[in-house]
Amino acid sequence: MWWPKPPVVLASGTILAPARELADFNLIDNHGRSFGEQNLRGHWSLMFFGYTNCPDYCPTTLTTLAALEKQLRAAKTAAPPQVLFVSVDAKRDTPERLNQFVPNFDPEFIGLTASNQPAIEALAKKWGVAVNIQYAANGNYIVDHSAVMFVIDPAGHLAAVLTGPFTIDALRGDYQRIVTAGA
Repeated sequence: MWWPKPPVVLASGTILAPARELADFNLIDNHGRSFGEQNLRGHWSLMFFGYTNCPDYCPTTLTTLAALEKQLRAAKTAAPPQVLFVSVDAKRDTPERLNQFVPNFDPEFIGLTASNQPAIEALAKKWGVAVNIQYAANGNYIVDHSAVMFVIDPAGHLAAVLTGPFTIDALRGDYQRIVTAGA
């Protein structure tokens, strides 16, 4: 008799079964090169939307992801993910700025931006990431954004959505369960 597999339960998110195809996109990486859906194929990816001037959540999440990557490398994990930090602040987060910021967490992390703010907001909307710019009287601004992480499988499909706050142990366990479920 055949028994269905029980659903995989994650500590901080949901596996999407089946994985979802992603809409085409074209971003610019922290080295000024084009980055699109083709760059997601052949390996697992963790994608997080944020911005370099974020006062707390973004640097904390990037620090957690750096610690996760360090653990996965030390354990010689068979499928370590590429980590993608997508800026929701195209005006300030140029490729040059991202190249100064992202490697501080891990030299292998990839920072991504768009050529203008409407382009990044359109992409964020496609992914279900809320972006709201709040201007202060002095002209400065902060960018409120959704705090989710996307897990993309080696076929370039959205395999899971993780919600924070993130801890290293929860992320590691969730990532391993997602990879095992997708294998």
